[in-house]
Amino acid sequence: LITTLFGRNYVPDKPPFYKSKTSAQEAHEAIRPTYADKRPDTIKRFLSKDQYALYALIWNRFLSSQMSPAQLEQTTFIISTVSAPLSESDGATGLYKATAGQDLQSPIYEFRTTGTVVRFDGFMALYTESKDEIEEENGLTLPALKEGEALRLLNLTPKQHFTQPPPRYTEATLVKALEEKGIGRPSTYATILSTIQERKYVQKAEGRFSPTELGIVVNDYLVDRFHDLIDETFTAKMEDELDHIEDGNLKWEKVVKDFYKPFHLDLTKALETVGKVKPQDIPTGIVCEQCGLPMVNRWGKHGRFMACTGFPNCKNTKPIPQEGVEGNGQQAEQTDQRCEKCGSPMIIRSGRFGKFLACARYPECKNTKPLSTGIKCPRDSGDIVEKRSRKGKQFWSCSNYPDCTFATWYKPVPRSCPRCGAAILLEKRNKSGDVILFCHKKECGYKESEKALDTELADVGVP
Repeated sequence: LITTLFGRNYVPDKPPFYKSKTSAQEAHEAIRPTYADKRPDTIKRFLSKDQYALYALIWNRFLSSQMSPAQLEQTTFIISTVSAPLSESDGATGLYKATAGQDLQSPIYEFRTTGTVVRFDGFMALYTESKDEIEEENGLTLPALKEGEALRLLNLTPKQHFTQPPPRYTEATLVKALEEKGIGRPSTYATILSTIQERKYVQKAEGRFSPTELGIVVNDYLVDRFHDLIDETFTAKMEDELDHIEDGNLKWEKVVKDFYKPFHLDLTKALETVGKVKPQDIPTGIVCEQCGLPMVNRWGKHGRFMACTGFPNCKNTKPIPQEGVEGNGQQAEQTDQRCEKCGSPMIIRSGRFGKFLACARYPECKNTKPLSTGIKCPRDSGDIVEKRSRKGKQFWSCSNYPDCTFATWYKPVPRSCPRCGAAILLEKRNKSGDVILFCHKKECGYKESEKALDTELADVGVP
């Protein structure tokens, strides 16, 4: 089948065998096509859109696992300018040559870029996680150039690059980290991801997790009180011991005893001293208008809010006007917009689903509307607004919903696509933290990376 579809070179000399990961649950049968000759395109008419997408994913991944490996070459291109401009011969502004670093005639500038040249695509002819996956693992995908080949300058974008901190986890990179550290099993990864979001230990912005104030407080408390239990090696060690129990090489009584004795002591000490674990109240400098006592920013089920210190005698509460985990008590952000219902100014407030516009006369007037990003929807020219899902995940959608269903998890950028002319581009970050801009139209496929434009510029001599 592989020979018919791709050719003899894509069939390995021997059938490939894969070693199981240490965390693999061998009792779980692999998902694979019952009949490999049933290609997705031949049965597409019998399947729904979702069924076809799922079957194509399974079929492509299964067949690619039996194909020859790809051959990738890590390459550094050194591109140097030469003193003689091309304008003498063809009117261009300059000549660039790809070299292996030899001394050219009076080079003025030198550009370097490192990435991967695909010498043989192998299984990648059928399946890859994504092009981004290849670039993140092996560097940018570069064209196959020859030494001394002349290149024409199409565009030059100077950019300054600073060392960046390690990028925050996405769902994919967090699962990968759990696998590498031996924490959890494939069957528990989804539960881990959903739990930390549902309990508001983390929030997600642009597809990446960041800790909430509650998450930091809970983490610090657990590390302080249950250091051995929270240590990442504990979970991996326990998983390994459970495997030995299953194999009959270890007695379960000993494992439970060794765990429970120190845990019981730590738990007893914690129960003697702990109250309810939550972030501390933060003074605001604002006086309660009902009883005259100070107001504080207090932590509740849906985040911080203003409350009177006289509780429970005084139950005065109000939302914090300006978003801020720090709760500095500042006034809400003013805007030049007017309320359509009462004519009062509209101000920017924050709720559990992010920022929004609200009437300054609240609660007398409860008019609210989404906060516009200033970018027009590419479908109906409505305003694109920033929102949060019920799980706290940030997304952008058209203000004319449900009449317009345009929505995206990626931040819109007010730049037209150089390839197809689409009105906006979308922005995301890869595992390395590099910003990638891409067209919102899937069929276009345009993409540019700041890493690709962040070519290292070295001034190696001025004539």
